[in-house]
Amino acid sequence: MSQKRVPFQDPDSPTDIMTQVVLPFDKSLEISIKSLKSRFLRNMVTVTSLILAVSFLGYVLVGSDITNGLYNSGDASLMKALEKTGYEPGGSAKERWIVILSLLVCTVGIVNAQLMAVTERFREIGTMKCLGALDSFVLRLFVIEASMQGVTGSLLGALFGAVIAILIGMLRFGFDAFTMLSFNEVGISILYSIGVGFGLSLLGVLYPAYIAARMRPIEAMRVEE
Repeated sequence: MSQKRVPFQDPDSPTDIMTQVVLPFDKSLEISIKSLKSRFLRNMVTVTSLILAVSFLGYVLVGSDITNGLYNSGDASLMKALEKTGYEPGGSAKERWIVILSLLVCTVGIVNAQLMAVTERFREIGTMKCLGALDSFVLRLFVIEASMQGVTGSLLGALFGAVIAILIGMLRFGFDAFTMLSFNEVGISILYSIGVGFGLSLLGVLYPAYIAARMRPIEAMRVEE
């Protein structure tokens, strides 16, 4: 724990606020974990939103990996099955639009979840600032919480989307959808989905958390829950 003197104050003044407490990172992490536990149900809603958004992206990407693997196998029967689905080598305009749409859905879902998670805690932020919390401390708490939510939601969502894509592929094309699959490409798609979900989770929380951290305590306390 470190201490910092407030500028423009007289050290000898009896009314002077001599120091502000700057908590270390491990203490911030402890507070963030306790906050997540105390708001477990609300955080589950946020994480579930992250899972659904990222799983859609993971499903689209892994589904594309499955069709590419079947096409690269060169099997005539599989080629006919792919033609019936409208598959085009190298990706069609429809497929690209589906990927763009999945990214859009992922972005909106994650940003909305994080925005709601921050705005409903304005009064809590006002209380912390009344107790002397610095703007940077408030922002750090929300970034840590968003990071933990982002990692959990993105990981579960990417894995869930990949599993669903593989199961549907096996229903449509048989066990060949699994045997012809390149697991290196699937791994890249899963990592990409996790990275997108985690990044958007942080971006979604930064602006509202920054605005909330900069609010005057009295203004934050006036916000109705």
